[in-house]
Amino acid sequence: MKKILVVVLLLFTLVGCHGSQAIDSFVVPDSFDENEEYEITFWAKNDTNKTQVAIYEKAIEDFEKIYPNIHINLRLYTDYGRIYNDVITNIQTGTTPNICITYPDHIATYLTGEDVVVPLEELMKDEKYGLGGTELKFDGVSEEEIIPKFVEEGKINGITYALPFMRSTEACYINKTYVEKLGFEIPEVLTWDFIWEVSRAAMQQDENGNYIVNGQNIMIPFIYKSTDNMMIQMLYQLEEPYASENGEIYLFNDTTRELLLELAGYVEEDLFSTFKISSYPANFLNAGQCIFAIDSTAGATWMGTDAPLLDISEDKLVEFETVVKEIPQFDEDSYTMISQGPSLCIFNKEDKGEVLASWLFMQYLLTNEVQIAYSETEGYVPVTSRAQKSEEYQSYLNLAGSDDDEHYQIKIDASKILLDHVDDTFVTPVFNGSASLRDAAGQLIENVTKSVRRRETVDDAYIDELFDDVSSLYHLDQVGSNEGTKEDLGPLPIESIVLIVALAVVWVFIIIYLLKVRYKKIKVSQ
Repeated sequence: MKKILVVVLLLFTLVGCHGSQAIDSFVVPDSFDENEEYEITFWAKNDTNKTQVAIYEKAIEDFEKIYPNIHINLRLYTDYGRIYNDVITNIQTGTTPNICITYPDHIATYLTGEDVVVPLEELMKDEKYGLGGTELKFDGVSEEEIIPKFVEEGKINGITYALPFMRSTEACYINKTYVEKLGFEIPEVLTWDFIWEVSRAAMQQDENGNYIVNGQNIMIPFIYKSTDNMMIQMLYQLEEPYASENGEIYLFNDTTRELLLELAGYVEEDLFSTFKISSYPANFLNAGQCIFAIDSTAGATWMGTDAPLLDISEDKLVEFETVVKEIPQFDEDSYTMISQGPSLCIFNKEDKGEVLASWLFMQYLLTNEVQIAYSETEGYVPVTSRAQKSEEYQSYLNLAGSDDDEHYQIKIDASKILLDHVDDTFVTPVFNGSASLRDAAGQLIENVTKSVRRRETVDDAYIDELFDDVSSLYHLDQVGSNEGTKEDLGPLPIESIVLIVALAVVWVFIIIYLLKVRYKKIKVSQ
C-alpha cells in the first residue's frame, strides 16, 4: 500500500510540471577545461556600420588570444527582428546560437521552448567564473559596476536571463532654425503642446502652395520613428502603465482612447506622420521637410546637416541648426522616458563547458575595451559605471563638437540625455507575449494615422473596433486581459496525458484493493 502511494505522489509531481519549461538555475562547472576546444556562435546586429563590425572582430580576436581554446564564429544581422525569427526557427531544430544580441521581450518568447535560455544568477555570482571572478583571465566587471536600472530589464519572473550590452533612450531632434523662424523659442522642457503648436504654425502656405517656413511643397512637421514607444511613453507619462509584471494587459483603456482620438485630429491637420507611413524621420529632417524628428539616441549619427551618416543626396540637404532634446512631456516639471537597447543572452547546450565558454565571452563584451569603443560609434551609452566614469569615455564626451565624425555634437548630446536621466527612465514589463503587446501599441497609432489619411471617420465606434482588431491580430486574448487572465498553455503534452491515465488506473487498483480488504473483514466478522 505504501509503495502504491509513493507512485501516486510521483505521478502528481510529474504531471504538475506541465507549463514550467524554463530552467530555474544553472549549475556552474567546478573548472573550465582549457585543453578542450570550443566553437561558439555569436549572433550580433549592426546597422551596416563597418566600425561596429570592426569592434566585434577586434573583441573576438583579443578574446581568442586570452582563451585560445575558444573560437568565436560571428554572424551579423541588420535587424533584431531577423535575429528573433531565426532563433525561433532554430529552437525547433535544436540549433540555436551560443550567444545572441537580442531584446528581453524576445527572450520571454524563447523561454516557451524547453531548457532554451540559460538563467544567469548562478553564473553571475560564481566566485571563480562569475562577474569579477577570481579565475577570469581578463579584468572583468563586477555585478555592482553594471548600472542596476539597465540590469532590471533582463529579469523575467524575477530571474535574470539577459545582461545589457548597450543602452539608449529616445530623443527629439529639432530644426532650431525653423522653430525660431516661426517665432518660437525651444523651451527647457519640451512639451507635447509645444510640438503641436509649432507644427500647426509650420503648415502656413503661400499663394503657390509652398510652405512658407521651408519654401518647399513638402512639410511633415512631426515624424515619429517608433510608434510603439510613442504610445507606451505617453501612457507612462500619464501614469497609465500598459501592462503588469505578470502579463495583465491594460493597453486598451480610456486614456489610450483619448490619446488616439486627439492624435486623429492632428493627423487630419497634416501635422504628424510615422516612419512606417512616410520613411525615416532623419531624411525629412535633413531635407528641411520636418521640424521635429523623434528617434532613438542611437540614431543620432543620421540627424542634422553635418551628420556623419547622411542618407540623402547633397542636393536635397538643407542647412539648419540642430538641437537634440528629451522627448516631449505632458508635465513640464518631470521627465519620463523609456530605457531600451540590445541585451545579451546565452542558449543552453548539453556540454556545460560550452555554456561556460559562452559566458566568458559574454563577460568580455562588458569590458571597457568593447563598451567604450561601441558607444562611440552611435548615441549609445555604456552599461557599466566603470566605462562611464573612465578617463577615456569622459574625454570622449568633453570633445563634443571637435569634429563631425567620432565627436559629432548631436551624437554626444543624445548620449548625455540618457546619462543625465537614468533615474527618469523606465523599462516595460517582460513576459511571453510582451513583444506582441509592444507591436500592438504601435499598431494602434499606425492604424489611426492611416485611417485619417484615407478620410475615414475616427470616433469612439472606430476605436472600439480598432481595439478588438488589434487585440485579435496580435493574439492578445491568449496572452492576458484587463481582468488578469493568464496565458493558455495549450493542450497537455502526450507524456502528461499518459501520466494522468496511469494515475487514474492506479486509483482504480487502490479502490479495488480497499474494497477487497473491506470485503474480507466483513466476511471474517460473519
